[in-house]
Amino acid sequence: MDEPSEIGRRVQRLRAQRGLTQKQLAQPGYTPAYVSTLEAGKVRPSETALRFLAGRLGTSYEELATGRPAHLATELRLALTDAQRALATGSAREAAPHFARLLAEAERLDLTDERAEALLGLGDCALESGDPAGAAGHFEAAELLLAAEPLPRRARAVRGRAVAHLLRGELRYACYLLESAIDALNAGGLGDPEALVLLYAAVISPYLDMGALARAAHAAELALALAPGVGDPVLVAGMHRQVARTFLAEGRAADADAALAKAQAVYRQLRMRTDLAHCHWMRGYFQAQHGELAAAERELRTAREMLAARRAALYTAQVEVELADVLRRLGRFEEAVELVSALVDPDAGPGSVDAGAVHAGGAHRLLGLIAQERGDTAAAEEHYVRALALLERSGAAGDLADLCRLLGDLLRRAGRTEAALDAYRAGLGHRAAAPGTTTLGPPPAAPFAAPDPAPDAPPLPAPR
Repeated sequence: MDEPSEIGRRVQRLRAQRGLTQKQLAQPGYTPAYVSTLEAGKVRPSETALRFLAGRLGTSYEELATGRPAHLATELRLALTDAQRALATGSAREAAPHFARLLAEAERLDLTDERAEALLGLGDCALESGDPAGAAGHFEAAELLLAAEPLPRRARAVRGRAVAHLLRGELRYACYLLESAIDALNAGGLGDPEALVLLYAAVISPYLDMGALARAAHAAELALALAPGVGDPVLVAGMHRQVARTFLAEGRAADADAALAKAQAVYRQLRMRTDLAHCHWMRGYFQAQHGELAAAERELRTAREMLAARRAALYTAQVEVELADVLRRLGRFEEAVELVSALVDPDAGPGSVDAGAVHAGGAHRLLGLIAQERGDTAAAEEHYVRALALLERSGAAGDLADLCRLLGDLLRRAGRTEAALDAYRAGLGHRAAAPGTTTLGPPPAAPFAAPDPAPDAPPLPAPR
């Protein structure tokens, strides 16, 4: 709201334009003396008074309070919806300039909610374009703008920051952000279903990457229980896409396939190409896990082509790691090496992307396997050691345990028994890590009336 003097001059100008006296404007809710005092800038009007006067003057509360016609905010919100649609169906590089222009306009008009929406859009564009550091900055700025709003309103910004840190390989911090928000929602009695489903679905990926399967499965159960209270089909589809990962990790292939099919149906109907590409990516991963290598190659190539067409550099690079592993298992070593070399070459040039510690570690692991199968044990060991350094930084416990086993086997076959034993012991340490030690705090509390956790899930404190 502007200063009283500004509001007073605005009311006086509009009253004169409408040909009203102070008495005609004031009746029946207020007195002419009140209108005179207000127009002189000697009183700060309440929202109730301004809404009454706006109705008498044929304008909006926003225009009286701020001088901005209400239609400007409406037009800006419609333009933001168009930009979001452009991001979903086009490319991030095409959508980003629209969000930047709308951010500048929202700043000029001092519209906080619209500024936050534009920043969230820019964050999503940066994620897709392969700039997780820039994305984190946009999401953090949006969260700061909304600091006075209830936590459910800030959930998208928190989730965006967590995904940005996840893509950079900072798994523990991603978990910390999400778990803290979940606990705050439940502890503060703000258990908004949409916000909780968004956050529970987002925390599944870092849990799985860190080897905390029981905790990921528990988050999936809670998200599924809350889903009937969510009206946004895109949010529910994203939840099913993440839940499918927990089903696969539990060996529930049919459930994983069904969950993924639900997500694909929504994305196909709404022509959300990046999300649809992620479904092809995940289906290819499922098939690779079950030895269906030809089908997996087809799905992963489809995902790669869709993401590359949208210039989604980071996601394209991550799919290439999965595809290269399938090619390796098919014996097509040269093709596999060509796909992942750019991810591990520090001199790859301006076209390269920061794939994050987890996927860069995966690329080194893959190159180590190829070198080992070719009989080049020195190169294999070098790649395994580099992969270990990357994964230790990220805390990806499950991948670390598997990598320690590979390195131990390599060293044992070379006759280096003591070094092999050290590698095996390190792997056992990663595998034995308790789920409660994989993040910066205890597991998040369950929402009120949530279903009982699975028998093997870590205990959660009672809702507060």
